[in-house]
Formats: sequence, structure tokens, C-alpha cells
Amino acid sequence: MAFVLCLLLLLVQLGGSVSEGQSAHKTILDLGYLPAGNYETNLHVDSGPIEILFRIVQAFLFVVQPNPFPEDLIRKAVQQRFELTKTDYQKIAHYEIGFIVLAGLGLLFVVLLPLVGLCFCMCRCCNNCGGEMHQRQKKNGDCRRRGFATSLFVVSLIMSIGVFCAFATNQNLTTQVQGMRPLIKSNFKDLRTLLTDTPEQIDYLVSQFDTPKNQALLDLDNIGPLLGGRVRDRLGKRVLPALDAVLTMAGVIRETREALENVSASMEILQEGSNRLSANLTNAKENLNNTLNDAACSEAQAASTCNAVRNSLNQLSINANFSRLPPVTSQLAKVSEVLKIDLASLVQKGYAAFNDTPNLVQNQTKNIVSDVKSVLDSIGTNITVVVKTLPIQKTITDFIIYLTQSETYIEDHFALVEQYDFYRWLSCLIACCLLILILVFYYLGLLCGACGYNKHKTPTNRGCVSNTGGNFLMAGVGFSFLFSWALMIIVVSTFVLGGNVEKLVCEPFKDKTIFQVLDTPYLFSEQWKNYLSGLLFKNPDVNLTFEQVYSDCKKNKGIYTSLQLDKFYNISKFLTISQYTQDLTVQFESIKINLSNVVLLDEVGKENLLNFSFSGIDGIDFAAYLAEVNKSITKVDLLSFANDLEARAEQLPKGALENALKGHASNIRMIHRQRVIPMEQEMSTLNQSIRLLQKTATELTVKVSQVITTVEGAQFLINNNASSIIIEETKKYMNMIIDYFEQYIQWVKDSIAMDVAACKPLANIIDTAVEIFLCSYITNSVNAFWFGLGGATIFLVPAIIFAVKLSKYYRRMDSEDVYDDMENGNYGYHKDHLYGLHNPVMTRAMEQW
Repeated sequence: MAFVLCLLLLLVQLGGSVSEGQSAHKTILDLGYLPAGNYETNLHVDSGPIEILFRIVQAFLFVVQPNPFPEDLIRKAVQQRFELTKTDYQKIAHYEIGFIVLAGLGLLFVVLLPLVGLCFCMCRCCNNCGGEMHQRQKKNGDCRRRGFATSLFVVSLIMSIGVFCAFATNQNLTTQVQGMRPLIKSNFKDLRTLLTDTPEQIDYLVSQFDTPKNQALLDLDNIGPLLGGRVRDRLGKRVLPALDAVLTMAGVIRETREALENVSASMEILQEGSNRLSANLTNAKENLNNTLNDAACSEAQAASTCNAVRNSLNQLSINANFSRLPPVTSQLAKVSEVLKIDLASLVQKGYAAFNDTPNLVQNQTKNIVSDVKSVLDSIGTNITVVVKTLPIQKTITDFIIYLTQSETYIEDHFALVEQYDFYRWLSCLIACCLLILILVFYYLGLLCGACGYNKHKTPTNRGCVSNTGGNFLMAGVGFSFLFSWALMIIVVSTFVLGGNVEKLVCEPFKDKTIFQVLDTPYLFSEQWKNYLSGLLFKNPDVNLTFEQVYSDCKKNKGIYTSLQLDKFYNISKFLTISQYTQDLTVQFESIKINLSNVVLLDEVGKENLLNFSFSGIDGIDFAAYLAEVNKSITKVDLLSFANDLEARAEQLPKGALENALKGHASNIRMIHRQRVIPMEQEMSTLNQSIRLLQKTATELTVKVSQVITTVEGAQFLINNNASSIIIEETKKYMNMIIDYFEQYIQWVKDSIAMDVAACKPLANIIDTAVEIFLCSYITNSVNAFWFGLGGATIFLVPAIIFAVKLSKYYRRMDSEDVYDDMENGNYGYHKDHLYGLHNPVMTRAMEQW
């Protein structure tokens, strides 16, 4: 019990309360595996071929005793201290009716067979019961002789099988008893392993405290990334979108300036291009007009063509007019002024300040971290001190001394057990040898009788071998009468003892019904409801049952769970981890993290955003710009005009006019290529820039105001409401640290419940004593012994009958019946009483056996 108390106290020192809340990212500690002892006891019994005989005997016992285990009767008998009533005896008789009947028959056999033998002997002395040495001849004599011989042989074979089974089980029991020594040593070795490994297991449990402690110290060293990172992540849900919006606005400002620059440059290029294109078109129109004024156009074939060309000359003019569009010089100047301040750089400073939160946390919690480490060190120191004060080693030493004494006692007395077993083996062997002696007489009688018998000889002339065979048979009959009653006494006594042990102990032990009886409340004591808990702990009110303890130990659970030690000791009053947890909580609650130095965007940046909103880009006449850029540069597509002009020239007669018009067409194409295409490209750039500016200018003031509001809201969160987030994340961080110790404590509890002092050796001792030694070794062998010996003994009765009948056909008679028909070789003997003649052979003294 002191050893159990030591285990309990260790659990107490390691137990503790569990803090509420769990870490968002729980780290699973690798606490390793508790070193477990290697138990060597092997409870497997391999009986070999004799197991078949055991099964047959068990089936026979089931036929003899099919009644279920009498739980109620045994409970009542034990509770009444075996002061039974007449009704109880009737119930016992009803339950034991099979054994009583067979035992009664056996006792009747013991009483009657010697009496029958005595009467038979006296009867033969009076020349009756086959005592007269005169064989009456019958027509079926040979058939009767063969029948008696065959029957005796078959019965002898059955008896031989029974004797062999008895001899084999007798030797098997001796072999099993001799094999008990290593099994007993194995059980003691397992118990010694249980005792010696338990302190190592406890030391391992204590040593593994370094695992959560080291993990906690590692997390404390990284409190900045862990706690600060969590605070940053929580605040980042508001802060990062705000900074991203400012950074986006900084990009918008740059894009706006680029768009304004593109608009300004495009306007200059388009205006200059328009002037050049206008001059080129005017020149081309004048030249073409001069060509149409040529005399060749007055001819009838060319007049209509020239008129048509002349009428289309008005189309050669500019359509778009960019000189009317207002410039964006003032807006460009204001935006350029805004860009003198690098807003993106200011935003990056805000990012850097916010991302530096883990370092701020790390620097601001140095003192607290050192205090928490001191608390953790004190936990480990106290556990070590407490463990050193526990009398574990002394308790183990005391148990080992007691175990050694028990082992020595068994070892010293085991020789006496073997000696008694030798006496038993010798007694059983003598019983088997008596049957073997009888069988030897029967087999010799059958052998000599069969070999020496000559049907051509008369009964008075039978040979010596045949006569010896008959004498052997009668000798077997005589020994059967002499020893059968003693053999039956052995059979009856072992049958009653072994059969009841099998039915009342072995079978209920296998199906655990015997435990239900043992666990009956108030069975052994009127004051103790539960005997086991009262015996072990002097507390019979705790529901500690034999079946539960045996089952738990069979499953190799820890002794703490098997004996329900948690119900015998108030663990809560020994809890010490809770106060350390409270100290940790106090330390973590004192954490104060100040993030007021984190500035997301200063006033310069905000003013810069406001200046951008007042840059005037929303005052640009985007409709006028878009209207001009959506127009075509010329009133007519110059390429189409040139193609049409060239087609009309093809209609003219070959000559100078045709060539001149084609030359003008080529000149117009060149104007389109050199002037119009560059202007179209520039108009596309202008269109894109204007549309970008239009998109940016849409609700620009509102957008900037929203960005500033978002930044100010995030800054307000950092300056005023971050404390609540810090408190929440600090609790989560603290719970993560405490969770390491909770995992360790739970691991310790599970280890003590399932692994520490695993009590399988205790169940092995019970199995060895009851299931192996008592049932498998002794009871099975005893039952098989009486089964074989009893079968052989019972068959002595028919063997006696057949041997007496058969001996008449083998022994030499003193007189014989007269026979005739000798000449025909037919030895047909006639009845003596018909002829009244005696055989002329000299009459010998009558042999009675």
C-alpha cells in the first residue's frame, strides 16, 4: 500500500487545473513513450494430442452435470457460514445428482464385486459356476469359443486404451508439475520487473517535464514573433487595407501626372500636326485644281471625270480642331507639386512601423518573460524536491524483500511438492500396473489358448499350452476380483473431486461467473459491502470488484486504474500546479504593450492627399476632349480619296492628264502616311489619358476623404483599442504556454492510468494458479486419469464373464462326454447323461482355477 501511495502522491504533484481557452495554433508535444517492462510469462498451454482426451472428459462431465453454476446457492452457503437447511441440501443434491448417481454406482461396484467374487470362489469350490472340470459338449461349441475369445479380446483392447489413457495422464501430470518451476520463476521475474521498472517509469515521467518547459521557454524567447505577430495579424485586418489604400492612391497620383503629361504632349503634337496637315492638304488641293484646269479636261472624254474630281476637292480639309481645347497646364503643375512629396515612401514607413510590432512586443516584455521563466523553473524544482522526498525506493525495496522471501519459500518447498507428486505418481502407476497385470493374464490366456487349442483333441487330452492359456484367463479373473474394488475406490474419489473442481472452479473461472459470486455485496462480511476494497483499503463502500480488477490487469492497465486509487485519496487537496498556473496568469496579465509609436501616415501624407484632391483634374472639360478625339482627322479618308482619284484617272485616255492625276493620288497617300497616321496614334494616346483622368477625377474628393478616414480609423484602433486585442491575444498566448503543461499533465495521468505499474503480472499469477496449475495441469489430468482408469475397471466385469466362459474351452478337463462317428472324422460328442459313461482317462484332481 505504501507503494500505491507513492504513485498517488506523484500524480498529485503533477496534477493541476486546466486553464480555459485554447491556442489558435496548438502545438502537440512529443513526450515519447513510457519505458515498459517486458513480461515473459507465457500462459499458453499446449497439451498436445492428450488435449483430445481432455475435451472428451469435459463433454462427459457436461452430460453428467449439465446444470448451470449454482451462484445463488453458493452465495447463500457462504453468507450463512455453511449452516444449510434441509432445502439447501436438497438443492445441493439436485445439483450434484449426476455425481451422486455415478458415485453411488461406483460404491455399489466396490461393495458388490468383492462379494460376487467371494460367492463365485465358494461356488466353484463346490463344483458349480464352472468349477466342475467337465465340459458339456454342444453343437455350437466352436462358435461360442470364438465368440467368447473375440469378445474378451475386444474388451481387453478397450481396457488397454483406458489404461493407456490413465498412464499417459498420470505421466502428463508429473511432467506438468515438473514444468511448473520455470513458470513460477517467470511469474516472480515479472513481478520483480514490475517493481524495478516502476521507479524508472516515475523518473521518466518527471524527466519529461523538461519537454513542456523547454517548449514554453522557446515560445517565451520568441514572444515577439508569437504574441506580437498575433497582435499584428489581428490589427492588420484593419491597418493593412488602410495602408494599401494610401499606397494605391500614391500610384493613382503618379498615373495622373503621367496622364496629364501625355495629354499636354499630345495636344502640342496634334496642334502642330494639324497645322502641317492643313498646309499639305491646301497645297495638294491647289495642285490638283491646277491640273484639272488643263485643256485636256475640256475634251469630251475627260470632262465628266474632271468635273467629278473638281467637285470632291472640298473634302480635302481637316475635320478635328484641337486648338479650341483648354490646356491642362495648371492641373499638371498642381499634381507635380503634390508629387514633390513621396507619398509611397511615407506609406512604406507606416508599413515598417506596423510590421515592427513583434519587436516592440519583444522589447516591452523582457522583464515579464524573465519572471515567467523563473516561475517555470520553480515548478520543475518543486517537482524534483517532492519526488525525492517520496519513499518510493524504500517501498520498492520492501516489496522486493517480501518477493524474495516468497520466492525462496516456494523454491524450498517445491522439492516437497515434487516428492508428494512422486508418491502420487507411484500410486497411480501401481493402479495402472494392476490393470496391466490383469490384461497380461488375459492376453497371455488368449494367446496360449488360441495357439494351443486343437479341435481334434478331446477336452481331457488338451495340450499344455492350451491348458496354460485357460489358467492365465482364470488368474486374470482372480486378480480382477482381488483388485477391482480398490481401483474403483480410486476412480470414485478422483471422479468426485476432479469433476466438482472442473464444474465449480474451472468452468466458472473461464466465463467469470465465479467473480460474480465473489463480488456479491456482504458475502464474506456483514459489515463490508465490497470485500476487496475493505480488505485492501479498509473502505468497503467503494465499488471495487474482483472481476474489474482482474479484467483491468488482464488488459495490462496500470495499478492506479485497476485498484481505482482515485476513489481512496483526495487528489484535489494535493494539487500544486494550479497555483503555478495562477502565478503565470498574473505575470501575463501584467503585460502592457504600447503601440502609440506606430504611425501609419503622418500629417504631411494626409495633406498631400488633400492637395491631390484639390489639383483641379475634376475641372477638365473631358466632354470637349472626347468629342474631338472621337472625330476623324480629315473630312474624307485620304486613302479612299486617293484610290478613287486613281480609279477615275484610269477612265481617262492614256496621256499626261492620266499620269498627273495618278501622281496627285500618290501624293495624297504620302500625306496620309506622313501626317494622318502619326496624328491618329497620338489621338489614341490622348483618348486613353483623358479617359484615365476622367475615371480618376470621378468623386476624387470623396475617394481621398475615404482613404484618409480609413487611415485615421486604423490609427485610432492602434492608439486606443489595441489594448483589448492585446489582452485577447495575450490570453491566447498564455493558454498556449499553459497548454504545454496541460498536455504533459494529461499524458502523466494517462500514463499512470494505463502504463505505470501495469498489473498484468498480477493477473498472470491468478491465471497461473487457477487456470494453468489447478485446471489445465491438475484437474484435466486427474479427470482424464479417472476416466481412463474407470473405463478399464468397469470393463473388468464383462472381461470376467468372457474369461470364465472361455477358460472351459482351453483348460484340460478331468472328464468328458462320450463321442462317436470317429471313423468319419466327426467328433460328435454325445451327452454324458444319456450314456451314463465316464471317459476311460485317468481322473485327475479337480482344479478349481
